[in-house]
Amino acid sequence: MPYFDTASAAPLHPVARQALLAALDEGWADPARLYREGRRARLLLDAAREAAAEAVGCRPDELVFTSSGTTAVHAGIAGALSGRRRVGRHLALSAVEHSSVLHSAAAHEAAGGSFTEVPVERSGAVDPAAYAGALRADTALACLQSANHEVGTEQPVAEVAALCAEAGVPLLVDAAQSLGWGPVAGRWSLLTASAHKWGGPAGVGLLAVRKGVRFAPQGPAGERESGRAPGFENLPAIVAAAASLRAVRDEAAAEAVRLRALVGRIRSVVAERVGDVEVVGDPERRLPHLVTFSCLYVDGETLLHELDRHGFSVSSGSSCTSSTLEPSHVLKAMGVLSEGNVRVSLPMGTTEADVDRFLDVLPGLVAEVRERLGAPVSAPTSPTPVASLVVDALGRRCPIPVIELAKVIGEVPVGATVTVLADDEAARLDIPAWCEMREQEYVGEEPADRGSAYVVRRLS
Repeated sequence: MPYFDTASAAPLHPVARQALLAALDEGWADPARLYREGRRARLLLDAAREAAAEAVGCRPDELVFTSSGTTAVHAGIAGALSGRRRVGRHLALSAVEHSSVLHSAAAHEAAGGSFTEVPVERSGAVDPAAYAGALRADTALACLQSANHEVGTEQPVAEVAALCAEAGVPLLVDAAQSLGWGPVAGRWSLLTASAHKWGGPAGVGLLAVRKGVRFAPQGPAGERESGRAPGFENLPAIVAAAASLRAVRDEAAAEAVRLRALVGRIRSVVAERVGDVEVVGDPERRLPHLVTFSCLYVDGETLLHELDRHGFSVSSGSSCTSSTLEPSHVLKAMGVLSEGNVRVSLPMGTTEADVDRFLDVLPGLVAEVRERLGAPVSAPTSPTPVASLVVDALGRRCPIPVIELAKVIGEVPVGATVTVLADDEAARLDIPAWCEMREQEYVGEEPADRGSAYVVRRLS
């Protein structure tokens, strides 16, 4: 069964498995103790730290191991903000950061701080000049991911890091999605990552803090990991994480070329065979293994279930697959279609045959889901067009409001409007996206007794 969701968690690398089993026998003792077993454990921990630091591009004494990538992000942001509290309490971050960064920003604001979200272009990347514009005299920290976890777009980290350095603001880089493919370029100040993203075991994160960066660990003080990650080290998992990081780096160059070609094939073939689809993310500056596309008139959760039934494990940023029924904050920030969203992230070793079978199966499944939902094959044309129409889609979830709009747009003359009443948060994103794909004019959103009224003018 092809597993195409390595952006969530990569399969355990064989080297990680071997290192984990070996470390379970040799690394069970307390590395802080001076007796034989403790010294043996300390040697393993030091070797793992050196290997991880080499991969990150920092000194071993600048890197600590945490219990997860999320913990590393929270500890890194809190420690840097506290260490620079005399400068100010302002935080800058991109609008497409991982939820762990957004949650840290929200907690910082609740505690009396402030933050600015830097918008992104439709490709998902920030404009370095726009990011520089968000830096203030009281900015204590800036955050920018190396590559986006949902759409794969690589961020201009080196350029932003240089601008931050010029402004005297440390930059924290969330490298969870990219570290397995190579080191992060630029003059970053702090870096975080998560082992299960590159084929290491879950429960191991990395936090690197460059020398000279003011940093004050938060919470009760601990004696381990320079006081930045309290608790007993999970030494077998740490050893396996460092060993697998070195292994995947050795394979990365060749695999990147191969997987980039397979992802390029998915990007082009999906657009050709599916129809009414938007392939999102930067087509060039992207991770080699990840592609995301959104299908009009498709219930994302149903499509994911159908793909699973046919043997494909994929993910989605669609609001239809979220317990909150709100669209992905990443897709929302990009201003792209969210309904029927599919994220494909290929693990190392993915075969061309698996990708070809996926591309053979996908179009038929999308057509079946659209048919079940009553989606129009093409916009109908009424022989007696009316001046304007109101579509009541209140209480109906994505993609129904967009489907109902598509069904009636041909019933009004060119220049007339269709107003869609909807209380689904996804409509705020998907109706403008539909207008752009269909070359119709999105007039705007108006208040309504319930939900909102989305006004669309027919142009063709």
